[in-house]
Amino acid sequence: MRTLSDKVTLNLDGDAEVSVTGCIAPIEYTQYNFHIEWDALANLRVAEPEKQHAASIFQAFLPSEPVSVGDCWQIEAGVLGLLRQLNSKPRLDLDINNGDSYGLWACLRACSNEVVDITFRIHAEFVIEGGRFTPSQFAGHLVIDRIKEKIIFFQMQVPNGTLNFDAYWDTIGSEIGYCPQMELCTGTPPHDVEFTASITQEEAEHALISCFYKVQHINWVSLEEALEMAPAQQKPIHVVTLDGPLFDESC
Repeated sequence: MRTLSDKVTLNLDGDAEVSVTGCIAPIEYTQYNFHIEWDALANLRVAEPEKQHAASIFQAFLPSEPVSVGDCWQIEAGVLGLLRQLNSKPRLDLDINNGDSYGLWACLRACSNEVVDITFRIHAEFVIEGGRFTPSQFAGHLVIDRIKEKIIFFQMQVPNGTLNFDAYWDTIGSEIGYCPQMELCTGTPPHDVEFTASITQEEAEHALISCFYKVQHINWVSLEEALEMAPAQQKPIHVVTLDGPLFDESC
């Protein structure tokens, strides 16, 4: 159930410190075995498995103005400080120009007088020796105690999927593959929180993906529906064949 809410202002105690755990699991699959033949990819591991961060670094995830549940805003580039815990050379300007897919966005998914739950999505990549590594996306949650202005839970991860990254080896070319875990995390997700206003996780993710890809604004219908609608509306059907997704950076 969605309930409208008043606008809220979000802040963090910048003097606090947060211990963040990082992990990059060995790559399990690549189409052309780059994860075996390319040392930088074969040995891709987290730069710092555990690190103390000033809580102020998470301010980059918060809006500069009051927001309501369902609102989206751009995350600031200060998030690079967190990404460096995974790899020392992150960048937000992706090497491949996919038009409107750049960016860092967050959405206020749920709110109560005591707790807020923020869902976010980040597109970034890492420069590695001999090329680059581009995750499909970094998706995550930031849960904040509004009264204490403390972080309750934070997770930023590359989602699971058949293929969830793209790589480019300068001397060879492009590659796609699967990494089972690339994650930064701290705290424990709260349970039994009674939010006074909320949207579903699916609604929040759709709002975020719409910030990245204009193609998501198209009113897509199934092929069966299109075959029924075309004669009635006297419109042609355009068929497009794709070898990669329309909604992330994994290919």
